[in-house]
Amino acid sequence: MQKIIIYGNYEAGKEPVYGSGLASGADIKANITNDIIIEPGDTALIPTGIRLQIPEGYEGQIRPRSGLALKHSITVINSPGTIDSDYRGELQIILINHSKKSYTIHSNDRIAQLVFSPVIQAEFIQKKELTDSDRGRNGFGSTGI
Repeated sequence: MQKIIIYGNYEAGKEPVYGSGLASGADIKANITNDIIIEPGDTALIPTGIRLQIPEGYEGQIRPRSGLALKHSITVINSPGTIDSDYRGELQIILINHSKKSYTIHSNDRIAQLVFSPVIQAEFIQKKELTDSDRGRNGFGSTGI
């Protein structure tokens, strides 16, 4: 298990927590003083009160919570959101309301999931040509529906 250092301006019980023993995503909770209402079609930046120290070679990914998306059409707009290992600021979640009704975020609501993943930084090499492949330059929809 990889150890992630967490620092927060939050009350006990607001830190990320895995919902089950084999969950890949830890639930992230809102840490707000006043409720935040997200109107239909609008986005909102939701503070969590936590900061992370992610080991070099890893990233954090912010992903939607499936129940929130299914039941209320609330999702993470830049999904997955990336948290680089050298970022030390507060984790804030950008949510969007795709429904036709207002949605209220309360303090301690579970609003997203946090997943950690290894990162490979590429070395970019400029070439005049690329090797051929069966697919070639065929793009969107070219491999079927």
